[in-house]
Amino acid sequence: MHKEILPFPEKTIMHFFHTDHPRVLNLPLKYNIYGFQQNLSSSKQAHTKKGEAMPIIHVKDLRKTFKVYKREQGVLEAIKSLFSRKYTIKEALKNASLDIEKGEIVGLIGPNGAGKSTLVKILSGLLWPDSGEANIIGMTPWENRIKYVAHIGVVFGQKTQMIWDLPPIDSFYMNKDIYGTPDSEFTKRLKEMISLLEVEEVIKSPVRELSLGERMRCEIINALLHNPPLVFLDEPTIGLDVIAKDKFRDFVLKVNKKYKTTFIVTTHDMQDIEKLCKRIIIINHGQIIYDGPLEDIKKKYITDKHIEVKLSGKVGPFKFKGCKVLEKQGYMLKLELDTSKKPVQQLINYLLQNFDVADITVTDPPIEEIIKKIYKE
Repeated sequence: MHKEILPFPEKTIMHFFHTDHPRVLNLPLKYNIYGFQQNLSSSKQAHTKKGEAMPIIHVKDLRKTFKVYKREQGVLEAIKSLFSRKYTIKEALKNASLDIEKGEIVGLIGPNGAGKSTLVKILSGLLWPDSGEANIIGMTPWENRIKYVAHIGVVFGQKTQMIWDLPPIDSFYMNKDIYGTPDSEFTKRLKEMISLLEVEEVIKSPVRELSLGERMRCEIINALLHNPPLVFLDEPTIGLDVIAKDKFRDFVLKVNKKYKTTFIVTTHDMQDIEKLCKRIIIINHGQIIYDGPLEDIKKKYITDKHIEVKLSGKVGPFKFKGCKVLEKQGYMLKLELDTSKKPVQQLINYLLQNFDVADITVTDPPIEEIIKKIYKE
């Protein structure tokens, strides 16, 4: 059974905390935090060679259940529960199977309680499934957890992996020693990432004093400095403003393009999905209900078009079969057309013949509306 608390290398503890605690001094230098002597860079090369012949993630028939305990309110019920507890079995995952190729950015989406977090925790080695198999970077996450986590990066939107009272730069250098990253590679990547995310001054302040947007930019640097081939992003843009979100997404795309890093993005922000992912996996009630290109989802479920019309004069009475007025004010009309009843071209011709049109914009409905339709099914 794997230990949850693992020894840090002596030089790392001594360098950052200046302690002569006997537990630290007794640690053998030849072992790093992961408890194995193998050189990290050579291990990565071995797994990369294996990964070239197979998907970087291969999952088949994963199943996970949880006991959910229940009791009524009150002291008496609390005492009763000490002797006899009522529970139900919840199926969090039902025979989930998927393959992901190296270099893909895949969106994992679904409503709350659908099983997304359970799947990500299993894939990152935090949970054991009840049954099923997985081969990720040539390893089974829950069986080779200590070795496996050296080759992945994880960013949780609600949790920090940096030390709260220290500036991010100290966490970066501590991770350098933990992961055994060579000095030249570390320096080059750190400089590049700091420049791309514009955090030159941010990394010098304690984590507790950073805004959410500043902290998240530092979190992704911290997760990617050891150049993992696989990264899990769990709600990475939650709470960020528009500018911070754009910087974050641009950074992910640049890293993916340059290093062929595979990203699994779990989010409720559909803008993240549209801007980052060509492929999505939709999970609901523990089952994967869709796995394929985002564009195919749009083709299948989009039967409506949104039309914004700007007029040279004030808007008059409007009526057109299959068309609904979403907004009407001053010199502007926002319409929704059911294309199964009337084609877009007929509506445009009608508008041009009956109104003094200055501009027309035709767009698909927001991806959020499409996903809502799928969830309801």
